[in-house]
Amino acid sequence: MPERRIYGPVPSRRLGRSLGVNNIPFKICTYSCMYCQLGKAVRVRESRQEFYKPSELLDETKMVLSNIRNRNEYPDYITIVPDGEPTLDLNLGILIKKLQTLGTPVAVISNASLIHLPEVQDALLLADYISLKIDTVNTETWRKINKPHRALKLNEIISGIHSFADRYSGTLATETMLLQGINDSQKEVDDIARFIAAISVDKVYLAIPTRPPAYKEAIPADEQALNQAYHIFEANSQAVEWLIGYEGNAFSSTGNFRDDLLSITAVHPMREDAVLELLNKTQGNPDLLDGLIKEDLIKKVLYGGHTYFLRKFRK
Repeated sequence: MPERRIYGPVPSRRLGRSLGVNNIPFKICTYSCMYCQLGKAVRVRESRQEFYKPSELLDETKMVLSNIRNRNEYPDYITIVPDGEPTLDLNLGILIKKLQTLGTPVAVISNASLIHLPEVQDALLLADYISLKIDTVNTETWRKINKPHRALKLNEIISGIHSFADRYSGTLATETMLLQGINDSQKEVDDIARFIAAISVDKVYLAIPTRPPAYKEAIPADEQALNQAYHIFEANSQAVEWLIGYEGNAFSSTGNFRDDLLSITAVHPMREDAVLELLNKTQGNPDLLDGLIKEDLIKKVLYGGHTYFLRKFRK
């Protein structure tokens, strides 16, 4: 039996508690992204095929769920998120329908590279939650970042995302990985934000590499660029958050200034007046804020005539 076909449940900011289903053998993908934490793709391909039997994956999922004794640890989503591109699986639609018989919503995390194929769209339409990767809308930048299979065309993918979004009735999210000097410029971000604004999306996530990437050139965008990107997306009336891998309590208020500030600023920047209001609300000492800056956990950034505080993403 292949290892790690089912894993978790694990905490997920996007999905609450997620039980992962790995429906693709290790690193078989349509891309060989320069920032991939799993290393370079073993096989870059664009043709779909059968890999694992959906019935076997269903049985393994049932087995994991049956071993969960504490109801609080039960997953909010069963997530198809393999070590490759899930839409390469010819049986993806069958797998989604089988997993949904377990009574838990099913999510699929995809790089969107095959979204132009009608059969892929038909499969993804079955899922309750879809996340699509959109790192750029510029062909040259796309080739540099994502290193796609030579048969793929960005214009077809962009058109496919548009048509899929028009058809899809579930929860749709996008994720953009920002790399220093590659796709973090104002023009690149403007182009991505305008594209996403033209489709119906429930949430936009901005990310940076938080683990060693496949290519050393994949350097995370800095705090200034991330702050600018956040505001550009927000100006396009989009619900935007950061995904930076911070292991804080990002969902709730603890009443503790230090914990709350670290959690909130890991998701989005806070203006100085909002930080001071939080400080007063939690009866915190102003020295706590200075201490977080000295610890290199919080950074002050100027944007649009205002001072913002955000989580320090890089050490």
